[in-house]
Amino acid sequence: MKKIISAVLVVLVLASCKNNETEEAKEKEVAYKVFGDSISAEGAITKEDMFVKYKDLKEGDTVEVKFASKIKEVCQKKGCWMQLELPEENSAFVKFKDYGFFVPLNAANSEVIVNGKAFVSVESVEELRHYAKDAGESQAAIDSIVKPETTYSFMANGVLLKK
Repeated sequence: MKKIISAVLVVLVLASCKNNETEEAKEKEVAYKVFGDSISAEGAITKEDMFVKYKDLKEGDTVEVKFASKIKEVCQKKGCWMQLELPEENSAFVKFKDYGFFVPLNAANSEVIVNGKAFVSVESVEELRHYAKDAGESQAAIDSIVKPETTYSFMANGVLLKK
């Protein structure tokens, strides 16, 4: 009888430990809202590593990558683009593949993981003014845009927005 009680106690202790591990793992999981293609957070590089990759790109080059950052700004008309933080006060301008999905207008300052193609592009004055208007900039700020800019760009096919 003592052996049976001992065996039951051992099973209960082991089951209890396993439940605690499962609960701890659930607490460590980060919840994301998915936009576009379903992607995982696994394998995402940091914004610092992404910045190094951008520095090596020339206009016309692309690199398939997944990286994590913080949203600086979102299009306030539709959520059809966003600016992500990069080191040294730089940012990545993110659009969404085939204009197929958008992010919430209130997503600024949220943690995000994007998957897709990174590239360097030269944005025209007209396009820069359009983006400034979408961002809700003043007319004076829009009018002050007078020359094209080289930008770090990203075409996302999937986005994970931290809940």
